[in-house]
Amino acid sequence: MSIRLSDGGAYLVDGSRLVFDGPEAAAQLSSAGVAVQDSDTARQATIAYSILKAHNTSGDMEKLRIKFDKLTSHDITFVGIIQTARASGLTRFPIPYVLTNCHNSLCAVGGTINEDDHMFGLSCAKKYGGVYVPPHQAVIHQFAREMLATGGGMILGSDSHTRYGALGTMAVGEGGPELVKQLLSQTYDIRRPDVIAVYMTGEPARGVGPQDVALAIIGAVFEKGYVKNKVMEFVGPGVASLSADFRIGVDVMTTETTCLSSIWETDDRIREFYDIHGRSADYKELKPGAVAYYDGVIEVDLSLIKPMIAMPFHPSNTYTIAEVKENLKDILHDVEERAKVSLDGQVPYSLQDKVVNGEFHVDQGIIAGCAGGGFENICAAGDILRGSSIGSDGFTLSVYPASMPIYMEIIRNGIAADILETGAVLKTAFCGPCFGAGDTPANNAFSIRHSTRNFPNREGSKLQNGQISSVALMDARSIAATAAKRGVLTAATEFTGEFRDYAYHFDTTIYENRVFDSHGVANPDTEIVLGPNIKDWPSMPALTDNLLLKVVSEIHDPVTTTDELIPSGETSSYRSNPLGLAEFALSRKDPAYVGRAKEVQKSEKARENGEDPFASDAEISAVLSALNSSTVLADAGTTIDVSNTGIGSTIYAVKPGDGSAREQAASCQKVLGGWANIAREYATKRYRSNLINWGMLPFIYDDGASGEPTDLPFANLDYIFIPGIRRAVQDKTDDIKAYAVRRSQDAADDKAEYDPQISGFALHLGDLTDEEREIILKGCLINYNRV
Repeated sequence: MSIRLSDGGAYLVDGSRLVFDGPEAAAQLSSAGVAVQDSDTARQATIAYSILKAHNTSGDMEKLRIKFDKLTSHDITFVGIIQTARASGLTRFPIPYVLTNCHNSLCAVGGTINEDDHMFGLSCAKKYGGVYVPPHQAVIHQFAREMLATGGGMILGSDSHTRYGALGTMAVGEGGPELVKQLLSQTYDIRRPDVIAVYMTGEPARGVGPQDVALAIIGAVFEKGYVKNKVMEFVGPGVASLSADFRIGVDVMTTETTCLSSIWETDDRIREFYDIHGRSADYKELKPGAVAYYDGVIEVDLSLIKPMIAMPFHPSNTYTIAEVKENLKDILHDVEERAKVSLDGQVPYSLQDKVVNGEFHVDQGIIAGCAGGGFENICAAGDILRGSSIGSDGFTLSVYPASMPIYMEIIRNGIAADILETGAVLKTAFCGPCFGAGDTPANNAFSIRHSTRNFPNREGSKLQNGQISSVALMDARSIAATAAKRGVLTAATEFTGEFRDYAYHFDTTIYENRVFDSHGVANPDTEIVLGPNIKDWPSMPALTDNLLLKVVSEIHDPVTTTDELIPSGETSSYRSNPLGLAEFALSRKDPAYVGRAKEVQKSEKARENGEDPFASDAEISAVLSALNSSTVLADAGTTIDVSNTGIGSTIYAVKPGDGSAREQAASCQKVLGGWANIAREYATKRYRSNLINWGMLPFIYDDGASGEPTDLPFANLDYIFIPGIRRAVQDKTDDIKAYAVRRSQDAADDKAEYDPQISGFALHLGDLTDEEREIILKGCLINYNRV
């Protein structure tokens, strides 16, 4: 077995030997000549602990208040972040902040709005003292690897794949409001996370690449939640067998495990990386202490990893390529069954037409972005493709180097020519294929990609328009092997030719010529360039004493991604316009959501304007009548009026928030009048943090039942009344009493009739810091910071 997960913690002795926790642990440590330590003391010997301690400002290692060294954002996040910070009193960037432009680079949607955002970014880098990387120069994470990462440092980014652990930097991908806090010299507040050892042995077989190792790990841990909100620490003798590029390729995919961050032990290969990039002083040797304790262990035998494929529609839906070829009919049927859930049966979906003479034919190959566009990946792909042809039929292949320095190097060493003469296309540094804004395949097409995600419609198709194509994740090597067979699914281990050794020479000339670097010097006289699509955030009210929430969407998928909450692709162009972007919220999952939320919001706007929707709005009045005819108000010791009860919308989802760090998954709900989410659990910390920072209550409902619709005390279009919610937040109440006001089953569609038999149930908010509670009470982070 290539991957094994421990049932409990373990000690790592001298960085090489595991001693699993249990009754025999003390004896085993003693027999190895190791002074027996308690696990709490040994936890302090992890690499992660030492870095967190160095960046913690609280003085309490159980409740961390982290200040990061650097920040980084791209062009579909930095406008909203800076607009939020400006509204909160920003005067300058207190730490280095890099604004890259690798997402809305094509400037092909919405007229001038993409380039307007870029000019906004450049003007802000000048005014506040930042760094601006123009479009097509580098994807965000490659620039960070080349120019920002430091041994023992910490970087916070507004992209979920902010991961530089292989270079000795603990990096965290979070929603924009967390970067706003850093820009305002505030802190990132979390409880000390558990640390999970990824203990590597052996070395990869010929033809196996970093994506294969990453997918094997993701497939083993995701569903179990084994590393959720924890730090993955890569250790063990197998690490030394991996090049820096290989480690980077594994590391960037740790985001798909739902871990908080990652860190690797460092060695001469990482020292060489810094030397090549002209930053030798930024290298630091990182090793765990003589005896380090980990809260869990993922054992990875690199020699047993096979070429992998993550079938639609999740990076954890993993198989070996050999398994797919040997069990083609069964696996394709399984994907089709999963599609019925992911796509809600909205469009027909079948992969059977991809099977020709017993072989699986794919339509497109993409090697791109922060995961696939690295130097070694492209060189290995070039070796496999050399002298072949991708053919003149439907199959296409595009390769996107992750930065212009990489592009220049493959031109100089001849790999670019090897790739181009096959009929493949080389393109500039751009993240589009990863989020649906580049190389969108044909309807019903099947794309294989060395990128980060393969969620539904992540490749750019639009479910609401009856379109569906799909993506499987693979390593660049196996994508090239498939391309050499003109689209017939093929593992790179079948390649019998030569893999050459290529030296990398990093050339900073293009950055020196094109990247604006203020060197931390702000110019307050610079005028910010505001295009017509760039809008301020709308005003948001403080939390009221009571809440009346209408359920306007009910989602029962096992996991709901941020792509489903707010689609990527061309909608990203509207992220500088909060109200404009909100029109796309849940559009691929629940097209009725926006209209329903807006109808509820009318009542709240009326309330804020001093009107009385409890008397004038027929539906709100009917809900109030149902509450008055019950004992709810008397039991809660409250009344309902315009001064004490806010009216808003909420959604229910089983496990929302997997995937991107995009704050807009929450803020779009907020600007449409959302006041809460209700979930069995939240897929990631970053999505929950986004809800909190936008003043939304991250409710948990879990009565131990299955999560099926029949288990819920409410349904879509019902109302939920939560008396005393403001006091509950202030008093840190754990059990929050809520009441479902259910629509009468026999009511006509146009009648607002509600059942007076009102049922009570409990909601929970989970662990919140004092600052998070205050943000919720004030209505959002902007209100919290506004003077």
